[in-house]
Amino acid sequence: MGAQAVSFPYPKHYLRIAVSTVFFLPGIIFASWASRIATIQQTLNLSDAALGGILFCIPVGLIISLPVAGWLISRIGSRMLVLLGISAYAVGLVGLGWAPNVPLLMACMVGFGFASNSVNIAVNTQAVATEKLYNKPIMASFHGLWSLAGFAGAGIGTFMIGKNILPLYHFALMTAIVLVILFVSYRYLLNDKGPAETRQGFVMPDRPLIKLGIIAFCSLICEGAMFDWSVIYFKKVLHAHNGWMGAGYTVFMCTMAMGRFIADWFAHRFGLKQTLQISGLLTAVGLLIAVIFPQIPTAMIGFLLVGFGVSSVVPMIYSVAGKSKTMSPGMALAAVSTIGFVGFLVGPPVIGFVAGLFNLRVSFILIAVMGLCVTGISSKVKI
Repeated sequence: MGAQAVSFPYPKHYLRIAVSTVFFLPGIIFASWASRIATIQQTLNLSDAALGGILFCIPVGLIISLPVAGWLISRIGSRMLVLLGISAYAVGLVGLGWAPNVPLLMACMVGFGFASNSVNIAVNTQAVATEKLYNKPIMASFHGLWSLAGFAGAGIGTFMIGKNILPLYHFALMTAIVLVILFVSYRYLLNDKGPAETRQGFVMPDRPLIKLGIIAFCSLICEGAMFDWSVIYFKKVLHAHNGWMGAGYTVFMCTMAMGRFIADWFAHRFGLKQTLQISGLLTAVGLLIAVIFPQIPTAMIGFLLVGFGVSSVVPMIYSVAGKSKTMSPGMALAAVSTIGFVGFLVGPPVIGFVAGLFNLRVSFILIAVMGLCVTGISSKVKI
């Protein structure tokens, strides 16, 4: 599924722009959802523990998608899976805004998780192929576009909250915009559908790839928790009013985007292992600052550090996985990204359960431990 096996009829910068676009679109979809979690929690009168249980429906959808997404990408290629996956992801967003009760919300979230994993595998497979065409590190810049979309989505969400616009109308508008841009971009993606005899389903990675997946898993627990709980942390722990509820999330998304745009240069200058070690430390320190000093200014500084901390881990890990010598780039990436993405989706409901037993500050200490795990595991692997 590498770039060598396919031809691209347009100048390669068309492909890079198209892949950048399809990274941006799921980013703004997820950020739109994350920015309104607190609103939906309040509307349905959910406790933190209940919200954590409901959020667990997203990783349930991911688990269901594992064999299906692997089979689909081998049958139809990542290009078609991008089209189908992002379309389903966008429509699922409307479902989350529409759901009038907990059972329907849970059902919509299962579908949302299913689509999210399919999209994650498809767009990263396109990115690996594009990076090979350029023959230089550009993976982090694609993830930077995803983060930049999260920043934009957070800003739009904050505006919608301030104007008291219902999540359904907010999500419907975002879905319409996403679908239009998607259908324009689709024709410029790389058609990587392989011959029938080379098609495979989901394949378990070898030991080195599993280690990479575990690093991604720990980092994505931190990232996913920040997406789903940062607004609620500002509301319930810091008692921020509506205009400031999304401030920490916005700062986090801003620095994560900035970090990803400089991550390729930083890793080349200081080395991949040191980059991962520093990333884990920044994540842990930032979260501890927010917990130990529960004020809006200090929490924003902490969230800023977390954004820098998580920014480079996943794109660096995915880039290494795409160069695997034991599996095709697409299948290696699918396996590693699946391990990591489980952390992204499992983290938030676990945080909810811990918050129900203790409080959100204790939950954020748990996330800080995951940041330290990134540093520890990165120190022991050969990269």
